[in-house]
Amino acid sequence: MDLNRFEAAAWAALSEAAADPQSGFRYLTLCTVDAALQPQARTVVLRQCADDRRTLTFHTDVRSPKWQEMAANPQVTVLGYCHQRRLQLRLTGQAECYAAGTDIARAAWYGLPQHTRQTYTGGPPGEARAIADGLPEAAAAEAGECRFGVVIVRASVLDAYQLQRNDNQRALFHYSFDGGLQEREWLNP
Repeated sequence: MDLNRFEAAAWAALSEAAADPQSGFRYLTLCTVDAALQPQARTVVLRQCADDRRTLTFHTDVRSPKWQEMAANPQVTVLGYCHQRRLQLRLTGQAECYAAGTDIARAAWYGLPQHTRQTYTGGPPGEARAIADGLPEAAAAEAGECRFGVVIVRASVLDAYQLQRNDNQRALFHYSFDGGLQEREWLNP
């Protein structure tokens, strides 16, 4: 496989995952650094992939530690491994956070099904759970809009590693801010 096809296959796999809940790359690991300079990792759901701009989109609660971490340091790493494809993708880049009230967050919120909106109605992520407040289901879900945020990761580097029975392949791709390919090279696996 040549570098062009290898890169295209990696981005195609991410694009497919954004539309397919059963895809191996649907759930990715987002890595940030906290205030104590400790690495933090958590699983996020890939909502969109724009391969032409080299961006990945996730949703989160704006009260979550990861939101605060990205506000303080937008440099992140996203890691995924698809067992079916035997492909690992590690992307580094910058997170752009869009809170409630922004056009991006508003459009994403109104595109969510009711049951997903309810995800944002409880207490702050990671805190002790309180007893339900008894709001009607639809009203509770709408109350979550102010807690909803969109994270767009603009990849600057893609490290793609294809495991094979023989001759594993690994390549590194560097991108400009607008997603243009700047450099690419094969790496030793």
